[in-house]
Amino acid sequence: MNDDHEILEDEQKRYLSDFKLWGRLLEFMVPQWRWVLTAVSLAFVITGASLIWPRLVQLAIDKYILNNSLPLEARLNGVTRIALLFLAVIVAGFVANFFQVIALEWAGQRMMHSLRQGLFNHVIGLNLSFFSANRVGRLVTRHTNDIQNMYEMFTSVIITLFNEGVRLVGILFVLFWMDWRLSLLLALTFPVMVLITLTFGKLSRQAFRRIRSHLAGINAFLQEAISGMSVVQIFLREKYVRDRFSRLNEKYFDAAMYQIRVFSIFVPLIEVMSSVTLAMIIWYGGGQALRNHMTIGVLTAFISYMRLFFQPIREFSQKYTIVQSAMTSAERIFQLLEEKDYIPQVIDPVRIDEIRGQLEFRNVVFSYETGRPVLRNISFQVEPGHTCAIIGVTGSGKTTIINLLERFYDPQQGSVLLDGVDLRRFEPHWLREHFGLVMQDIFIVPGSIRENILLDRELSEAEIGRIVDLSQLESLVHRLPLGLDTIIGEGGMDLSAGQKQLLAFARVLARDPKILILDEATSNVDTETEMLIEQAIRAVMANRTSIIIAHRLSTIRRANQIIIIDQGQIVEQGTHEDLMEKAGLYHHLQMLENTISTAQDQALYGS
Repeated sequence: MNDDHEILEDEQKRYLSDFKLWGRLLEFMVPQWRWVLTAVSLAFVITGASLIWPRLVQLAIDKYILNNSLPLEARLNGVTRIALLFLAVIVAGFVANFFQVIALEWAGQRMMHSLRQGLFNHVIGLNLSFFSANRVGRLVTRHTNDIQNMYEMFTSVIITLFNEGVRLVGILFVLFWMDWRLSLLLALTFPVMVLITLTFGKLSRQAFRRIRSHLAGINAFLQEAISGMSVVQIFLREKYVRDRFSRLNEKYFDAAMYQIRVFSIFVPLIEVMSSVTLAMIIWYGGGQALRNHMTIGVLTAFISYMRLFFQPIREFSQKYTIVQSAMTSAERIFQLLEEKDYIPQVIDPVRIDEIRGQLEFRNVVFSYETGRPVLRNISFQVEPGHTCAIIGVTGSGKTTIINLLERFYDPQQGSVLLDGVDLRRFEPHWLREHFGLVMQDIFIVPGSIRENILLDRELSEAEIGRIVDLSQLESLVHRLPLGLDTIIGEGGMDLSAGQKQLLAFARVLARDPKILILDEATSNVDTETEMLIEQAIRAVMANRTSIIIAHRLSTIRRANQIIIIDQGQIVEQGTHEDLMEKAGLYHHLQMLENTISTAQDQALYGS
């Protein structure tokens, strides 16, 4: 496992501007415009309700409570009417707020559903080189934590900030209408608050970038450590893994504490500004009231409005954590959406009505890293219906040939052809429909054996039975209480390595491709299972062009053509008999395998 999980990946990428981020976010908001517009409209009702009650308090104080010129009965009736009106305003605000939450949650859920689906659809279309360069844990973080952060911003921040913004404008309008001198006194605090907010915004964005990067590093490490737990325990790596995780956890803790320190300064500063402003209003407004230049009701309403004025500021400070976290997540999500590591597509792809299955590598040069070629000027041809076996030591380039055949990658030089047509002229999905691939490590889909064979295809029971018989799975299926409907994989029974191989052959038969690729399909199985696999191989290879990669040379003797690759180059080529007569590398490998087999037999059964 790599020691660089803690590297801040975001520092290696350009940051997206807030303007661009909001522009991208609007793309997902537009389809939900009806619900968003409903929430925005209700915001004006909610804001209006919150702005009315200080005015009602002023009227109650000046017109009835302190107005000794009116009879007591009239004053009591007036206060009662204002109290009832106050209650009606509260109920109206509650109803509007209830429906706004409903509209907002619906819009937020739909937007996040669209964003999550779009992100996943984008990722599964990327080239394999992208997944080689990006850890699974980081990609999972994008689809889970980062999406959730943006959902929280949509549902609990955007409309809240809009509500508070409208309220802020409304309060300023009312305050200047009530007393412009007191309002100017309040406005003196604006530059200081703007400076505090801008400084805080810069520091908090940096803090959240660090937090999200370290969290992605933890997720990536956990994914690798847990998936490789058998290796960790076998090689006694528990202490090393604990220490590694401790370091990652400590870095995440430090980043979180830095963010807390930033907020521990910002939030009290807003409270200090609120208290200072309140003191200034009491000092100036109180003096005006004592000189009878202002009524007690107006001063009381002004203080109430002033406290309401700072409530949006407090909301901004509290929600700023969510906003900065969400904007950091949005930055990472949209950077992923802008990833363009695709296999190049042709505008007018070629489709062959009847594929014969002729394959050709023509002067192919390929490298995963610049300056380190894996294949060097590879050229060979496989006739339709023939079998070509490719052997070589680990790292010689065998798997790379498969990757090029499936068009997971394109060669830097030369071309790979199917029936005389360059693979780059085909649409990749259509091309892969005609290839069947059986690998050493078989991926099991959590579900029944039937589902794992068909993989969403529809076949008759008779056809499925024929496939099970040809792939040598019949005895296994008959032993199971639920037969083909037995659940395997996660949450079900486990299959042995050999049984998984047979299942993979059944998948190939269900797909019925024209070209078959076997990558170490007989590795790590016992002799009896190997015999079953050999029978399954004969069934799936019938009437198909086949490419076989195997360590066991006994499995490739029947091939029409055997290619030996060494350091990315073809060193020998021919049939089994031809290569044995040459007494070259293939002959040497055959003798070596026979010697090892004899030594193993002697060790097991004695001489």
